[in-house]
Amino acid sequence: MSSIIKRLRIALGLVVSVAVAGVIGYRITGLSWMEAIYMTVITVTTVGYREVGGQPSIGEQIFTIVIITTGVSTVLYTFTLGVQTVVEGQLREFVGRRRMNKAIEGFRDHTIVCGLGRVGQTVVDDLVSHGETVVIVDENPEQVRDVHHPVVVGDATLDSTLRSAGVEHARALIAALEGDAENLFVTLSARTINPELFIVARARAGESVAKLSHAGADRVVNPQDLGASRMASFVVQPHVAEFVDVVMHERSHEFRIREYQLTPSCWLVGQKVGDTRLRDRTEALVLAVRTNDGTFITNPEPGVTLAAGDVLIVVGTEEGLAGLQEALA
Repeated sequence: MSSIIKRLRIALGLVVSVAVAGVIGYRITGLSWMEAIYMTVITVTTVGYREVGGQPSIGEQIFTIVIITTGVSTVLYTFTLGVQTVVEGQLREFVGRRRMNKAIEGFRDHTIVCGLGRVGQTVVDDLVSHGETVVIVDENPEQVRDVHHPVVVGDATLDSTLRSAGVEHARALIAALEGDAENLFVTLSARTINPELFIVARARAGESVAKLSHAGADRVVNPQDLGASRMASFVVQPHVAEFVDVVMHERSHEFRIREYQLTPSCWLVGQKVGDTRLRDRTEALVLAVRTNDGTFITNPEPGVTLAAGDVLIVVGTEEGLAGLQEALA
């Protein structure tokens, strides 16, 4: 595509050069500037409406033949390149869109991010860093032009757009549009189409939190409130805040916090925390257990019995967490 554009620029330059040469040439033969421009235009475009300046001399006739030969061929070449550029661009876009739609149709358990503003872009980057498959929905083509992830260009509040993003088979959806009303519509539509979908919605106003929850959002996040609380924490509890930042966001550090849900076939089911000896096996520390009813058991006692569906919240190094993942398999 870039080679065609380069040739098109050269061709346009040649057309301008021929036009300038024609005007100067006719001017030298004695025509006025306006007459020279007129003769150049009707000659290059092969219109030949009416010649000016009386009967042309042999020199003018020869010059006109040269202008016709070079001008017409250059204009036709430029026109052909222009059509080729447009057609190839549209064809490339059409084929790319069809290919992307086909790929999205095959996605299962992916995450849909609606809105690629500053919040949406950060969400996408973080999801991708954790190995999640992401589909982006945004109605501004310019916003997603250079994005290297599957994209659906359209209004996220419409059912048809969400279906194009594979919402029926998605695991989660993040409504990160600019307005609370738009995020409310997205939440309602997504929840109606896929009742099992895990939905996280962004809220700007405090009164929108309850509305988004009632609309079907599993979690509602106000970035402004979170940012303010985080800033205050750095003053009140700087070491705690920095530790949380390190294990949650600082990818260069050795420690991470992860969660693991126990499947019915996992060997930990029915075991007491103390008997699992996870710390000795993997060097990963169990910070908390969330039971099926949503209760958090922080710093679980050795006698706590684990059940299928429980979620372990664990801190450890990459190696330790990888060992835990293998142990849970």
